[in-house]
Amino acid sequence: MKKVSVVIPMYYEEEVAQECYNRVVGILKTLKNYEYEIIFVNDGSKDRTLEILEEIAKKDKQVKILSFSRNFGHQAAVTAGIKYITGDAVVIIDADLQDPPELLLEMINLWEQGNEVIYGQRKSRKGESAFKLLTAKMFYSTLNALSDVEIPKDTGDFRLVDRKVIDVINSLPEHNKFLRGLFSWVGFKQKAYYYERKARKAGKTKYPFRKMWKLALDGIISFSTKPLKIVGGLGFLAIILSMCILIYSLISYIFNLNQLTPGWTSIMVAITLFSGAQLLSIWIISEYIGRIYDETRCRPEYIIDKKINIE
Repeated sequence: MKKVSVVIPMYYEEEVAQECYNRVVGILKTLKNYEYEIIFVNDGSKDRTLEILEEIAKKDKQVKILSFSRNFGHQAAVTAGIKYITGDAVVIIDADLQDPPELLLEMINLWEQGNEVIYGQRKSRKGESAFKLLTAKMFYSTLNALSDVEIPKDTGDFRLVDRKVIDVINSLPEHNKFLRGLFSWVGFKQKAYYYERKARKAGKTKYPFRKMWKLALDGIISFSTKPLKIVGGLGFLAIILSMCILIYSLISYIFNLNQLTPGWTSIMVAITLFSGAQLLSIWIISEYIGRIYDETRCRPEYIIDKKINIE
């Protein structure tokens, strides 16, 4: 009998934890000829999230809990969850119920048809601000323009993945994982599943602009070296512009066209141009160096403080 695992990262989700469990387990119990397990990953929540999950786990032994020692981030929580699955396939879904658990049945049908990665692709995104929608669109456009691997637009981590693919993902040693990119990078037979994304059931988004910015950097830096090439292009452009400024200065001096203090324009333009190009270049290079430093330290992506119903 096949087994389906469901991984749900939780971060300050006390308002939706019980309902999330009720809806997910309600769907799983309708599955015929399938076993199931639910792995909740408490990502360092300091509210009642863990307490609620522990009460659920006491009553339902199919519920397993991993609790981090502190907040390590959404991608680390998902990474931990998929390392502990025992199923033949795993569904990754957030606790806020924006991605309806009821879609799990149709995704399993697509999996049974031979698809190995079924990723949720949003037709619409309700309850989200115009700013978030705009930045998300800009992010995917920029990422695909820079990356050598096409990452489907309007997708998140909501997906069903075959165990074969999960084993490959789990074998990758890198830190700062951008999972939706990795799932595209590993290949296999992939299928888009289009759906309407709902508004949050309760609570507030756990992805403010700061975390969105970090996720965007993780995605771009993990899947592209083109920003480093852009640095070279900026240097080349700066040389051309400096030559143009030199030519302009010579022509102005010869034909007495410059009414400003001699040398002022060329000096100011050159200083601002080169300073901006250098600072931008240093920032891009430092991001890559920082990621290399993270990898060489070999620190774990997360620290598990407590395991419940996990052998």
